[in-house]
Amino acid sequence: MRLAILMTNTDESAFAQTHPKDGQKFSELLWRVRPDWKFEVFSVKDGIFPKTLDFDGLLVTGSPASIHDDAEWIGHLESIVREAAGKKIPMFGACFGHQVIAKALGGDVIDNPNGWVLGRIETQFLPQRTSVTLYAAHKEQVVSLPNSARIVARTPGCEIAGFAIGDHVLTTQYHPEMTGPFIAALLDAFAEEIGHDVTSEAAKTLTQGTDIAALGEWIARFYERAVL
Repeated sequence: MRLAILMTNTDESAFAQTHPKDGQKFSELLWRVRPDWKFEVFSVKDGIFPKTLDFDGLLVTGSPASIHDDAEWIGHLESIVREAAGKKIPMFGACFGHQVIAKALGGDVIDNPNGWVLGRIETQFLPQRTSVTLYAAHKEQVVSLPNSARIVARTPGCEIAGFAIGDHVLTTQYHPEMTGPFIAALLDAFAEEIGHDVTSEAAKTLTQGTDIAALGEWIARFYERAVL
């Protein structure tokens, strides 16, 4: 399997320089369960896009950028999403990736009325209603689906916590690639910017880890089913 990781994370802070980039995080997540897979990372937030979509699949990462920012790279990314969807190239999106796929294909994204969602989140995956834990770090969310999409995950504050289209699109509002130490450091580094009350409440949820191996398997099986 050869995947293109479209890296959208615009954080270039001192904090970001001391931690792995999102391309590495997602590669390591999937290498846990599929060690022979290959990944090519494109920093799309810097305007670096694949010249062709000749990959077995695409993966769109998270970002602190807003989907509504007036940035040329976001518009270009939306066109790539539409092209990939039209060709039924398997495409997975997380957080910002979930939102940009939704918006590019006709869904709606708004500011979360309750502000930031941070920390460890229990997510109900449908239709089995399986409970899976992930890390959250977002303040916008999808509120209406693209045509032909179906909800695959819900949380109490987010009705569309993940969606799918056919066998070729799968998304989650959350961050399967994040580890406990990383999000703990993130909360500490951005407490002043986000708000100490919000980050301290989020930190209280980090007493247990997430289902990281199961999440990697879930994503891997999506790509395998999609390319059959």
